[in-house]
Amino acid sequence: MDQNADTTRHTASSIAEALAEDIRTGRIVADTPLPTERELCERFGASRPTVREALMSLQIRGFVSAGNGKRPRASKPSVMAILRGAGEHLRHILGDTETGAYLEQMRQFIEAGAAREAANRATGVQAAKLKVALERNRAAIGTPDFGPTDIAFHQALVDVLGNPVVLSLHEMFVSEVLKLRALSPDHGTDRTAEDARTFEEHRAVYQAILDGDAARATDLLDQHLARSYRKRLALPGAS
Repeated sequence: MDQNADTTRHTASSIAEALAEDIRTGRIVADTPLPTERELCERFGASRPTVREALMSLQIRGFVSAGNGKRPRASKPSVMAILRGAGEHLRHILGDTETGAYLEQMRQFIEAGAAREAANRATGVQAAKLKVALERNRAAIGTPDFGPTDIAFHQALVDVLGNPVVLSLHEMFVSEVLKLRALSPDHGTDRTAEDARTFEEHRAVYQAILDGDAARATDLLDQHLARSYRKRLALPGAS
């Protein structure tokens, strides 16, 4: 019998904690498959549903990666992995529409703060990166590349903060928001005209940052994200 086997039946939380400790200490090496469900059932004297609940908990906490029908693999937690798991969990609890609204709101808080800080203290290098992102955004108007360059401009803005936790939060919010947006097709939109309007709003935010006008940069960024969100909430044919 495995020396780790225990005659006591374990709860899902205790199984999850034991496996997390194994991964933290290297007894289970990161990026290697976890033991099979059968082996875990034998080790912990637990049922398959209990083991699966433990594995789900570990995945949310960032200790396990799973997908494509493959056996779960051990992983070291990262801010991004934990946030992505939390985002998926929110969708299950709140539903797509409500989760999308909350994520949009959090994204707006982060970017408004970033715009204010950029206007107050952006370095020459950071301003240059924003300019490059803005120019790429302009060049992509009316093409499939506009969306990625749109995101890149906003990421360059948040990058001014230099805070890895905030950067990870923003990346998660943007990726989850885009995933939810994909559920609702864009009805009858003149893509080129909409891209051009979005770019002009980006340009205005950038100019306010160059001018060192924190209040205007923040206000413009707020208006930009609020307009974008209101547009997606509008129903086809609504006045």
